Amino acid sequence: MDASSVPVLFDVAAGVARIRFNRPSALNAIDEALARAFLAACEDIARRDDIRVVVMSGEGKGFMAGGDVARMVEAAPNVGTFVDALLDAIEPALLLPADIPAPVVASVHGAVAGAGVSLMLAADFAIAADDAKFNLAYSAIGATPDASGTWTLPRAVGLRRAMEIALVSDTYSAADALALGLVNKVVPRGELAAATDNFARRLACGPTLAYGRIKKLLRGSLGHTVQQQMDLERAAFHESTLTADFKEGTAAFVGKRKANFTGT
Repeated sequence: MDASSVPVLFDVAAGVARIRFNRPSALNAIDEALARAFLAACEDIARRDDIRVVVMSGEGKGFMAGGDVARMVEAAPNVGTFVDALLDAIEPALLLPADIPAPVVASVHGAVAGAGVSLMLAADFAIAADDAKFNLAYSAIGATPDASGTWTLPRAVGLRRAMEIALVSDTYSAADALALGLVNKVVPRGELAAATDNFARRLACGPTLAYGRIKKLLRGSLGHTVQQQMDLERAAFHESTLTADFKEGTAAFVGKRKANFTGT
């Protein structure tokens, strides 16, 4: 099959899984085929034990323009059926970052709108090019956010800012997004691929199982009391001491050398 007709490009090399949204003519807007392909890639990742970091990016001029609004117009008066078909695939796919130990990195540029913002926020990290433009955009078409956006957004920026971003639907620059806490880092457009690769390789050399426990602790922390959280921290630390990476990490610390983690 010609790669240009594949809605999601997926590959794994040296422990790095790459998911690339590939509908550049539509700014990678989500249609049924892209949603299903995204879910298939996420299911593949969840089944494997050789992946130590996941990178999501978009081909062409932008990361993702959200759902395919043109298809929604065509689907009238059955828009709900069309949206359900998308969300039936997108929603379980977006559970991936919470379900796997490997860190998930969103590498974004150009248009990051609608569900594209939701997908970016679902990742553990986001690196943005300085040409990125962010707009949640749902209210601009008389709709409400989906794809976990109302769960992740207030956790990233706080309730007040989330209200402003979601209700007003202003466009934010990459610098704005960094100041708000939507992204971790902004780099020049020409350096995005290299910056993402360098960060991904760094994570891929880390203690993957410990990463997973840290992710689980942080993602669940807002639903726990302090004592509940400390109990979970204690259990996670005990589990970590049983891993090869803990043995290697402590030996490296005592020996004053760099640890060689294997993710086990």
